[in-house]
Amino acid sequence: MSGGLLLVLAGPSGGGKTSVCRRLVASRPGIRFSVSVTTRPPRPGERDGSDYRFLSRESFEAMIESDGLLEWAEVHGELYGTPRSVLQESPGPAQCLLLDIDVMGARQVRRREPDAVLVFLLPPSAEELIGRLRRRGSEDEERLVRRLRTAVEELAAAEEFDYVVVNEDLDATVRTVESIMEAELHRTSRRRDEVLERTAGLRGALTADLARSGI
Repeated sequence: MSGGLLLVLAGPSGGGKTSVCRRLVASRPGIRFSVSVTTRPPRPGERDGSDYRFLSRESFEAMIESDGLLEWAEVHGELYGTPRSVLQESPGPAQCLLLDIDVMGARQVRRREPDAVLVFLLPPSAEELIGRLRRRGSEDEERLVRRLRTAVEELAAAEEFDYVVVNEDLDATVRTVESIMEAELHRTSRRRDEVLERTAGLRGALTADLARSGI
């Protein structure tokens, strides 16, 4: 992806990724959220095209066959993925494309887009993680157990990420992720053309001033 920042939020289900992403998008106009595609049915309150694009399994598999996905994975019997088309709309230099995906997807993004910044959201405790999953009201005991087993595996991947943020307080977590974004958007490698242009202009002006002053 040329220009801007590709920021990935990942972590175990129930870690609060969706809430953090919603707050980031609402608070910062320079963020564009990547709407994932999935074969799972909508949860109460979810809207097609806003939270996810809900597809049939046949439609999803067709996207896999045509290499139309930046990343994808099968999780608990359902398919999830990020359309490659999200990279076609290149953001400006001060903008961010935000992905809310799982650990497997984050690894795929890292392989395809090495400049992506990966942030791992940790729940503050096991009790809080289980409580968040139960409060959804969409998990029976069998699904809850599957998600917790997956969480055990995903937590072991935290050290693969560029940043780890403990999501204990939503406001504090959003501020921390915003700080990460701000720092990464000012990384020299991301702003090379601008840096070269500005420094060349300053050097030229200073050199001319020195020549005029005879110093």
